[in-house]
Amino acid sequence: MSDVPHAVTQTSGQAIVDALIRNGVDRIFGIPGIHTYLLMDALHERREEIQFIGTRHEQAAGYMAYGYAKATGRVGAYTCVPGPGVLNSGAALCTAYAANVPVICVTSEIPSAEIGRGHGILHELPDQLAVLRLLTKWAARINHPSEAPGVLSEAFRQMLGGRQGPVAIECPWDVLGVVAPVVALAPAVPAEPPRASPALLEKAAALIAAAERPVIFVGSGALGAREEVRALSKLLQAPVIAHRGGRGIVGNDEPAGLDPAAGYEYWKGADLAIAVGTRMELPYIRWQHRPAGLKTVRIDIDPREIPRRPCDVGLVADAAQALAALNAALESRTAGRASREAQWRALAQATRQRYSAAVQPQVGYLDAIRAALPREGILVEEICQPGFTARFAYPVFEPRTYVSCGYQDNLGFGYMTALGVKAAKPDTPVVSINGDGGFLFGVQELATAAQHGLGVIAVVFNNQCFGNVRRDQKMAFGGRYIGSELVNPDFRALAQAFGIDAHRVESPAQLATLLPSLVAANAPALIEVQVAPDSEASPWPFYHPWAKY
Repeated sequence: MSDVPHAVTQTSGQAIVDALIRNGVDRIFGIPGIHTYLLMDALHERREEIQFIGTRHEQAAGYMAYGYAKATGRVGAYTCVPGPGVLNSGAALCTAYAANVPVICVTSEIPSAEIGRGHGILHELPDQLAVLRLLTKWAARINHPSEAPGVLSEAFRQMLGGRQGPVAIECPWDVLGVVAPVVALAPAVPAEPPRASPALLEKAAALIAAAERPVIFVGSGALGAREEVRALSKLLQAPVIAHRGGRGIVGNDEPAGLDPAAGYEYWKGADLAIAVGTRMELPYIRWQHRPAGLKTVRIDIDPREIPRRPCDVGLVADAAQALAALNAALESRTAGRASREAQWRALAQATRQRYSAAVQPQVGYLDAIRAALPREGILVEEICQPGFTARFAYPVFEPRTYVSCGYQDNLGFGYMTALGVKAAKPDTPVVSINGDGGFLFGVQELATAAQHGLGVIAVVFNNQCFGNVRRDQKMAFGGRYIGSELVNPDFRALAQAFGIDAHRVESPAQLATLLPSLVAANAPALIEVQVAPDSEASPWPFYHPWAKY
């Protein structure tokens, strides 16, 4: 019997699609174009195994892949034409990079003989691959069908190994149609994560055991270590604070799960920070406060992350592995610690009363959404006043049920991302909160929602302005407004023109009455919330407590 792997004659397009399917991709978002016709034909050939969802803009394709990956933890895939198509989707790629999300961009190139020659070929960029390498964790070109399985395998290995992130592959227009024998590869296996140094584990355990008032910060790097985080919290009687990606690892309905506003109050008296899979944006950027004498232990799979913030012990390791070892080392050293649950509950309740009174009407609208969604329901935030408020005031109970854009904070990502979340979770209610300005970045995707039956409920807050810009111009620039005031369409009528069920409300109570029926319907819907300009209280005192607002 021969040990030579079996080769199948395929085009590059067919080999790419086969490799995507072999690596578990069952959905791909995008827009076809002349440079990708042969790839699209290969997708049509395998349409029973991989669904294509057409969007109305390349940016939406990238964001929908991002939303799909955020909701599932699996790879999100999209395809676009080269040049302007790639550039249109660039914001989604940098968002995936910021939020450590596995997204793959599959694009084409101009004909291989023309690359780099500057002849002005359709969709030519001076160096597209260099652009992609700047926006992603890894990018490569396929020059022949036989290279496709290996390039795709490395793409998946890079995406899913270590600190996850987006990748891109390009295949020139002419190469997509080249036919050759291709040997398929087994699904890619990411490299084994690093294991924590035993000596550093012991040093960390000694430091942690000596702490009297420890705090645990978690980010998206802790998503695979939920039970280990909970066990550590219980051992130490330490609260767990998450900003964006780590929300829901310990739910806000659990005593230890403090929202960022309550977490800040507890943080002021902390003597130790344990940071698991997080850049520590809350204490270093949002709060800008470190308690005197604070010690820090950091756990991160990315060795480049540890030196970016000062720490006493840095463990380069998979979060679950390192925490399991720490918990074992700490169990006998921390036995008998008195419960602090009553203290945490009182702090959470008092802080919530403060911001519920101070940050209206946003908290009222968020409360209406939370009440209408089941525990596993998903909220996709957006850069708007309710979106900023949601980061501390919207209770999150389960991982991957609160979707944000990471540190990019890019306006307009929300609705497009929510459609990808819904494509991944068709039976789970998904609500997207949007400002009027941001929603118009992707309003054309109402057509995608209608065409594919993606039942996202878009709640659009119409205050006729970029609210944060207007507030800053009012307070810091004497009311010299420029570019912050908006003239908007009738959002309800616009949605109805796309065939979308649409409504208008003017209060949290009206939203609370309307939402349950829309959640039950599980169909595309839009709710325009009319908000008077300058009527939304600033959320920043609870998010940036150092600043004066």
